[in-house]
Amino acid sequence: EVQLVESGGGLVQAGGSLRLSCTASGFTFDYAIGWWRQAPGKEREWVSCISRSTGITEYADSVKGRFTISSENAKNTVYLQMNSLKPEDTAIYYCAADLGTYCSGSSFYEYDYWGQGTQVTVSS
Repeated sequence: EVQLVESGGGLVQAGGSLRLSCTASGFTFDYAIGWWRQAPGKEREWVSCISRSTGITEYADSVKGRFTISSENAKNTVYLQMNSLKPEDTAIYYCAADLGTYCSGSSFYEYDYWGQGTQVTVSS
């Protein structure tokens, strides 16, 4: 059974940092991982993605320079290091798997499997 599990969310003050983890299991084929977030009353927003095979990464403009995505393939885990957090980063963060070598960026329907999400709250 394919499964994605996020962890690492929490409450942090503005300017602080958090590192989210996404651990995958059950995959027998290559996949890329994307991070998405959804704030209350807003649509789900793409944040970043990484091709686990090539290491190629992409970022939304809203997080570029503050967030870093990385992959530890031996642990089947992708991380999202979030620095200089702002109150507007408050959301539930989801990781999602995009089957294939390259990530599809912000193409929502290209993502095939989703985790349950982890809450990130940034206080001002």
